Amino acid sequence: MPIVNRIADYAEEMKTWRRHLHRNPELSLECHETAAFVVERLREFGITDIHTGIATSGVVAIVEGQGAGPVTGLRADMDALPMDEETGAEHASEVPGKMHACGHDGHTTMLLGAAKYLAETRNFAGKVALIFQPAEETIGGGRIMVEEGIMERFGIEQVYALHTDPSRPLGEIATRPGPLMAAVDDFELRLTGRGGHAAHPDTCIDPIPCALAIGQALQTVPARNTDPLESLVVSLTVVQTGSATNVIPETAYLAGTVRSFDPGVRDMAERRIREIVAGQAMAYGVTAELDYERNYPPTINHAEQTAFAVSVAREVVAEVIDDSVPSMGAEDFSYMLEARPGAFLYLGQGEGPFCHHPKFDFNDEAAPIGASFFAKLIEARQPLQR
Repeated sequence: MPIVNRIADYAEEMKTWRRHLHRNPELSLECHETAAFVVERLREFGITDIHTGIATSGVVAIVEGQGAGPVTGLRADMDALPMDEETGAEHASEVPGKMHACGHDGHTTMLLGAAKYLAETRNFAGKVALIFQPAEETIGGGRIMVEEGIMERFGIEQVYALHTDPSRPLGEIATRPGPLMAAVDDFELRLTGRGGHAAHPDTCIDPIPCALAIGQALQTVPARNTDPLESLVVSLTVVQTGSATNVIPETAYLAGTVRSFDPGVRDMAERRIREIVAGQAMAYGVTAELDYERNYPPTINHAEQTAFAVSVAREVVAEVIDDSVPSMGAEDFSYMLEARPGAFLYLGQGEGPFCHHPKFDFNDEAAPIGASFFAKLIEARQPLQR
């Protein structure tokens, strides 16, 4: 693989950065120490135009090239997940209940590697906006950064991101134009009946039969209300009720997620879930409180920018997939792609435990590849005039 030689020289340094970040995971918007580490490295590289506190702990740093030219945004997410780590690695998380199980420590490292190279060489026109984002796993730090005006404030014209993929061989890059990942909505449902002694169900209003009926009926939304050629997932993932064999509980709690691509399908799914809950609650005589929250929109790559990113990837790695199968997972980079044209790509790190697994660990060998992709993308999009 033609990794940029100068970036290959950073490999051990990048490993040190990545493993420091892995040992010290932070959650959601509270990535303050991670951001401080990023800022310290950026200053070491000679980057001085650094903006902190965006979306609470996000960072945007500007690297100026030689002369006038476009402004391209490169994004990395920084937050970890609320999980205990089971890798047994020497660099395992030192914070109980928190771990980098989705490779964001690697994403931050790849962007830092690209930043060091770009700051050293300045072999491009215009500017690069380095976007270090918190809260991808929770409330959408990408949305908050867009709402706080980073695109306008820094004149960002296009934006790109990489995500590690432990289901692909090391160095394979994959993407596609159009929908790449789904929209995600979540729902929570509280059913209230009348509890009592299980020997006297006639004196109670049991929420459990209603909960079971709703759980079954939800599966008819993708199976019977959706065009078979459209994509929709409705997953009931939490059912909590009851405490003893001789007690009919007063309440039941259900929660789940809905994934879709098409806006019409998304609207239909919400409508049908609301209708099912209301109808079953009436049928069983319980009170239902449904909280349905629309979260990340679908991640939709722009065709021209995706084709450009694929052409750059082919200069960096031997295997590039330009028609990757869409995923029902979700990404808050979707908000940045709604605000500006760009592309999101997967970078294979070699097969192993998948993201969000307690034994997942980013492969440090992938970091120089990702950093080389980012660097070459900037040099290709913003070439110096000779």
